Amino acid sequence: MSMDQLIGAARPASNGGGGPFIKDSDTKSFMADVIEASQQVPVIVDFWATWCGPCKQLGPALEKAVTEAKGAVRLVKIDVDKNQQLAQQMRIQSIPTVYAFFQGRAVDAFNGALPESQIKSFVAKLAELGGAELGPSPIDEALEQAEAALEAGDAGTASAIYNQVLAHEPANLPALAGLTRSLVAAGELKRAREVLGRVPADKTSDAAVAKATAALDLAEQAQGAAGQLGELQAKVAADPNDHQARHDLALALYAAGEQEKALDELLEIVQRNRAWNEEAARKQLVKFFEALGPTHPLTLSARRRLSSLLFR
Repeated sequence: MSMDQLIGAARPASNGGGGPFIKDSDTKSFMADVIEASQQVPVIVDFWATWCGPCKQLGPALEKAVTEAKGAVRLVKIDVDKNQQLAQQMRIQSIPTVYAFFQGRAVDAFNGALPESQIKSFVAKLAELGGAELGPSPIDEALEQAEAALEAGDAGTASAIYNQVLAHEPANLPALAGLTRSLVAAGELKRAREVLGRVPADKTSDAAVAKATAALDLAEQAQGAAGQLGELQAKVAADPNDHQARHDLALALYAAGEQEKALDELLEIVQRNRAWNEEAARKQLVKFFEALGPTHPLTLSARRRLSSLLFR
């Protein structure tokens, strides 16, 4: 099965609404659609309204998670404006409010919009309660394969997979961030900047996006120093206190793929003169940490060394 087929398999045929596992309901049908249906499978009830901003964020994320559960959980949507009596009976005080029913009774609930990861966990927990165990979605599997390819140095394969994910989900943040990093690894910085520009302004603080942004910023910053490696090494050898040359050398080493040596040079500046150029070396280290990621072995090691230098 191709990657496109794998991803496409997560999309059941639409019934003209939100898919076969999602339906709109009302006060009259609530008993059949929720209470009776929950005797067979967990049913999530989303109380929403057309004027509710957070509802517009939560609704699609719920629909996506339920669709990927492939029938292990179902979703019923109730417009509170059209079903005020039911909303009062359920004591809905704010929206969005989400209830989960199983075997005729409410088993879980939450208020407000949640991050997608928490919504997936909520759905997976209900699926398990109903006797099903959800594995990773085809999209998640594709993202894992792309990340593995990128970590192995195969930026071309990673880019291809990320592009296929984005063909199905154009706003998928991990895919946008991963494609940006893949293009950076391939030296296609202009295209990487274009891809990063597709991230909504209110999503730029996302961890994956922040990592991709740091990687691209560093690559652009290092472009000028990339061809001066030998010259910069000679300058530092001639004058170990030439902190600007050492700082530029760190960028050149990073551009050459010598990440550990780049970190070493910046730590050396901190050790010699931590206040140099308004703590430029420490700030550059933070950018390296963001680009490498918080759990990267080099990040962990360099952070420990930096802490010992700053707090000795």
